[in-house]
Amino acid sequence: MADLSARSILAGTASGPIIAAGEALSFWGGVDPATGRVIDVHHPLHGTTITGGILMMPSSRGSCTGSGVLLDLALTGRAPAALIFSEAEDVLTLGALIAAEMFGKELPVLRLSHDAFDALCRAKTARIGQTSIEADGLTIPVAPPATAALDLTEDDRAMLDGRDGIAVQLALRITAAMAAQQGATKLVDVVQGHIDGCIYASPANLTFAEKMAEMGAKVRVPTTMNAISVDRANWEKQGVPHDFGDPAARLADAYVRMGCRPTFTCSPYLLDSAPKTGEAIAWAESNAVIFANTVLGARTAKHPDFLDLCIALTGRAPLSGVYLKEHRKAKCVIDVALPENVDDAYWPLVGYLAGRAAPDRIPLLTGLAAAKPTRDDLKALCAAFGTTSAAPMLHIEDVTPEADGAAAADADRVSITRADMVEVWRMFNDGPAEVELVAIGSPHASASECRALADALGERKRHESVAVIVTAGRDIMAEAGDVLARLRASGVQVLPDLCWCSISEPVFPPKTRTLITNSGKYAHYGPGLSGRTVRFGNLADCIEAALTGRVPPRLPAWLS
Repeated sequence: MADLSARSILAGTASGPIIAAGEALSFWGGVDPATGRVIDVHHPLHGTTITGGILMMPSSRGSCTGSGVLLDLALTGRAPAALIFSEAEDVLTLGALIAAEMFGKELPVLRLSHDAFDALCRAKTARIGQTSIEADGLTIPVAPPATAALDLTEDDRAMLDGRDGIAVQLALRITAAMAAQQGATKLVDVVQGHIDGCIYASPANLTFAEKMAEMGAKVRVPTTMNAISVDRANWEKQGVPHDFGDPAARLADAYVRMGCRPTFTCSPYLLDSAPKTGEAIAWAESNAVIFANTVLGARTAKHPDFLDLCIALTGRAPLSGVYLKEHRKAKCVIDVALPENVDDAYWPLVGYLAGRAAPDRIPLLTGLAAAKPTRDDLKALCAAFGTTSAAPMLHIEDVTPEADGAAAADADRVSITRADMVEVWRMFNDGPAEVELVAIGSPHASASECRALADALGERKRHESVAVIVTAGRDIMAEAGDVLARLRASGVQVLPDLCWCSISEPVFPPKTRTLITNSGKYAHYGPGLSGRTVRFGNLADCIEAALTGRVPPRLPAWLS
């Protein structure tokens, strides 16, 4: 018998046309906040405007910054009329919660049973009421939002009563609301935070941050900052338009005023403050979260933008999801083909495919240990995994610290084959041989990645028609000063503070028609974010493009 049921996550009423997709979507890099149009060229809804529609998808995926994009859409009248999911979802839910809590913009969020979701997807329009959804003769009862009786400490209650000021009071109220919708009954202490909301995804990010700073917000745990949207010290000299550079810089400054450390990197696991195994932390930024859980064995949910600050202000996070050992189990085992003599491009390709195979669950990957992946390999794999999966971590048999016994008894089993790798490689290389830009550092390059690039270039100069740009964190640039000097001597530009998912013209070379990257993450997001053709290759392909201005689309030797 069909289970036609729904639960209200954030209450409200709405009506509009059904816009349904069977695939999750990242709003950051996937939806243009200025138009409400889907710009992810790899998504079934590409080109669709979601404004005013009842947007249905299993969950969200990808960047934690999606909450900021949704908030901006809500504040400018370009948001969907409602959001409907069939699985747990935090990022867009948090954006809708902030819109309602701080700005009075109602945006209903509901979670439907799988039967109800499938039935509603077939309707053309829907009307969402307080107790039911009506759609083309279909009626789905709606249960009220779940209420969890949080077991709060005396200190929690004092914060909620306003002891530490209105910013902390608001922050804990938002954190408690998210805990309730996640089914948590307690909060957990965290030892550090990482802020993703400092990227200028939209004016809403600045509105939120400056409002919190004006209320006197100060972080109470050590908190690092993600890459921002400009080179903080040099954006004016670089010709960045003032109407973008000024708010982007103000956004970064607002978080620094609130006590955050201006690390400006999307690879906080490369810092000396990287967490230890078993530590509870509160990180945002999808690749960082996945690496922290997977490779370091730390514990953090994939916190949405805005919730990252709320947790840093209170030191308290919802005790749910992968903070709990039982939720770190793998629900899917993926047997991965390992061709002979794989190179650096293998790892992002595997991560991307693993995310497609496990879009909503933690997987255990088998068959990779013999290749002895390095930290840089795992970094590339985790980043690519985060573009196609909503899961906050994965396991790799005989490689990652919690992989032994990680598979749940009821885990599904699937395979990633050589043919799957060929298919994605060709999808990422549907472009011309001529290349005008080489993009390295998504996520921010490590010192060893900078050294590998410098060694591969040697003393050769880049081709005059090709720009080669590396993005890296300030700490890594300080550590690898001699290597950066070698890169610059070859004509390579090394940029701090911003990264490829936030870079814009004129720092992004305007004459570029086609670029090549060794990042699976940027190969996915790049076309929508830059409006250019993006090709994917290994480091050797990137070097060839840098030196000659062209690299033919071709399979690597290990896939040929």
